[in-house]
Formats: sequence, structure tokens, C-alpha cells
Amino acid sequence: MRQVTDKEIENRLRLDNPWWQAGQGIESDYLEFPRRAYLRGFSRLISESTVNRAVILLGPRRVGKTILVFHTIQWLMDEAEISGRDILYLSLETPSYSVLALESLVRRFQDIFPRPQGTPLFVFFDEIQYFKNWEIHLKSLVDTFREICFVATGSATAALKTKSVESGAGRFTEFRLPPLTFAEYLSFVQKKKDFIVEPFGGDNQSHFTTQNIYGLNEEFINYLNYGAFPEAVFSKQIQGNPQRYIKSDIIDKVLLRDLPSLYGISDIQELNRLFNTLAYNSGLEISLGKLSKSSNVAKNTLTRYLEYLEAAFLIKRINRLDADARHFKRMTAFKVYLTNPTMRAALFGPITEQHEAIGQLAETAVFSQWLHNAKYIESLYYARWKTGEVDMVSLEPGTQRPRFAIVIKWSDKIAEQPKELRQLALFAKRHQLLRPPLVTTCTKSGTIQVEGLEMELTPTALHCYTVARKTLEHEQNH
Repeated sequence: MRQVTDKEIENRLRLDNPWWQAGQGIESDYLEFPRRAYLRGFSRLISESTVNRAVILLGPRRVGKTILVFHTIQWLMDEAEISGRDILYLSLETPSYSVLALESLVRRFQDIFPRPQGTPLFVFFDEIQYFKNWEIHLKSLVDTFREICFVATGSATAALKTKSVESGAGRFTEFRLPPLTFAEYLSFVQKKKDFIVEPFGGDNQSHFTTQNIYGLNEEFINYLNYGAFPEAVFSKQIQGNPQRYIKSDIIDKVLLRDLPSLYGISDIQELNRLFNTLAYNSGLEISLGKLSKSSNVAKNTLTRYLEYLEAAFLIKRINRLDADARHFKRMTAFKVYLTNPTMRAALFGPITEQHEAIGQLAETAVFSQWLHNAKYIESLYYARWKTGEVDMVSLEPGTQRPRFAIVIKWSDKIAEQPKELRQLALFAKRHQLLRPPLVTTCTKSGTIQVEGLEMELTPTALHCYTVARKTLEHEQNH
């Protein structure tokens, strides 16, 4: 049988790496695509790496990992003044590379352009999960080629994360790329200046405001329906049929292919039904017992499935506190959030401002912005007791004392019915919160007095933007 020739492999390498030609960079389609807010942090991590490690770019399908890699390559050439001939990009889905070892591809790259010994090189492996036992081979490369910075990406988030932890201890640094935040979405569609007013003087205690909450809400609904995925933001075709693109290409491939192959799940439809149930109830409290009964799946199996779905970055669970902000000894109830609200719209159809699920999706959207903040996400809980509930509570890591509390509403009625906020006021007084409790609305802003305590009111869309913006600024500065 004929084999792929050396000449064909080199031709493919040159085709995939146009920056090897003097004056060339990444393709114009990628060059014109808006930059993710994570580009600076990711590029800096790679360019400043002085330790013998590989960077693993983790993230769910279709969040723009490959585009981020190409933007990083352009950044290395433009800002870090790295020669294009010192950068190798390999998509491991390419058939020409399928029969070759990773090390042989790296050595071919070294042989094509002879350089002085010790020249820093950058090698990007895209979709590395297509290479069997990738984590073993990558660790070996890191140990062998100390002058090379290796970067790997992959869509099978669960496989990447699990295997990198098991086999790459001390050799891999993980970098997570989540779906778009609401702040990124507004920048992508060039609507930020239309709706967002920046704080005067840049005071961290100041708030973002808007002079057109109705226009901002309209874009927020668009974000809920399709705005978490970069490609969908720019494609009217995808927006017109998100079920086909988002459900089949993102959700189904993870549920029906990635997770079963990784964890040996035999009843794929059982996992699929469970995810659909969780997606439909995103933002609501779920009882493991009731979930087991309604799905006819044993509790221990359900627990495993929940872990798998969380590892694949499809859902995130948060646990419950009582009125005294104490944890329950036996955690039988919890909330499950989709990691982005767009997945629910893809499964069950787009929503409007009057949709019965708008409250759930608004809460899911707010929570999903916090997923970008590794410092805070594990500190988030919800509190529920016989007479009251708080949607979001953050505990200080050391003292476990509540530092802020939020009630999320997609309604202005709450501003005229302060009695409904009495339990929130009592919770805030009991724990002497570090900042006034926050209540989100549909359009109302300002403050409200409840039980002698001042609370802040802000539209949900504006709060969503604020959380995203401050989180992204933190990412860029650290």
C-alpha cells in the first residue's frame, strides 16, 4: 500500500504554516475575527514561560480555541518579535499526520529550518485528543525538547482535563477558555458604546450604567439565545437554526461521543435524557431523590453522570446553605446551572422577554459570568430555608462568612413589593454582609429600604455585563 511521502508531509506543513513565508501571517478570515478577552493572558502565559511545561488550552466545543491559537501566533510575531519560522501549528485532525508520531513531526520542523542551538520555538497541537495516549507523548516531548514551548488544545474537555491531571503532573499548565461573556458579546456585535456608560474616573467602586436599558435588554435576549458561541454571533444561518448547530455540533457530540468513549457509558440515551432534564431546569433546585425517581436511574449512577457532565463543562452544581449560612451535612438538594444559557435555547427553542423560563435563563446567565472567575466560583452557594431564599451567596474562603448576597429577578414588581425582600434583609443583617445586598430587576435601578437596610437595585442585563467586565479585567491584569 502507498504511504504518505515525506514531500507530501512537508508540503502540508508549509500549507498549515503560511507565516513561514516572509511577510505572511495568519489567514485574513482569522485576522479579522474579534479577539477574545483572554488573548492577552494566554499569549503572556506562553511567551513568558520559563519553566519546562506545556500549556493545555481547555474549553467546550466551538468557543474559539483554534481562533485564539491563531491570534496568539500573530501576537507572538507582532508583539514578542518571534520569527514565523520558529512557530509550528499542527491540526491533528489532518489525515497526513495521522500515522506519524508527535516527536517525528517536531523533528521535521527542526530540520526544515536549521537554527542556532537553544533558539526558543513554539509548537501548537490543535485537537490533540485525536492522538492516542497524547498525554504520555506530550509529557515526553516536554522533557526532551526543553527549548520548545508546547501548547495543546482539544474539544473533549473532560478527556483533556482528566488525563492531564493523571499523567502530566508537574508538566502541564491548564488554561480554560469558557464561552463568551455578555461583555465580550456586546463588544463582538459592536454595541457596547451604544448601551454601556463607563464609570467616571475609573473608580472601582463606581458602577457601569446604561441610558438605554430596553436596547440592552434586547441584546441580552439575543445573548441568551445564541450569544455564547463566537461563530453563532456572526452567522444569521446559525441564529435561525441554533438547534442544528449548537445541539448537534456541540451538545450531542459531547453527550453521544466524547463522554461515552471516555467513561465507557453504555446507555447513551439515559445520559441524554438526564442532561435534557437538567437543562430544562437550569437555575432551579434539584433533589437527587426526585431526580432518580423521575428518570428511573439509580442515585449512584446519577451522581457519576453529574460528575461527567460537570467535567465536560456542560453544567455546574452549587450547594445549599441554611439561614445561618451553614452547610448541610447530607447534601440531598442542590442547584444545577448550564455553563451557558444558549444551550437551553438550542434544546428547547429561543425565548423572548415574556417567556416563562426567562427568570431561570437570566439567573443562569448571571451565574455563567462568574464561571470566568476561578477565585470566586467555588465560593458561591445559594441559601434556602423554610421562610426564605437567596439566589446567590458568596462565602469568604477562610472564615466561611457570607460576603455578599444576590436575589435575581426578571421583573420590576420587586421594587414595589419590598415585603418580598424581608428575608433577604434579615439574612444580610444576621451576617453583617461586607456590601449591601443586591436585587436584580428588568429595568429598575436605584436603592430600596427594607427592614431599615438599604439594598441596591440594578437591571439583570446590566449586572450580567458588570460581573463579566470586572472578571475579564481581573483576568487581563493577573
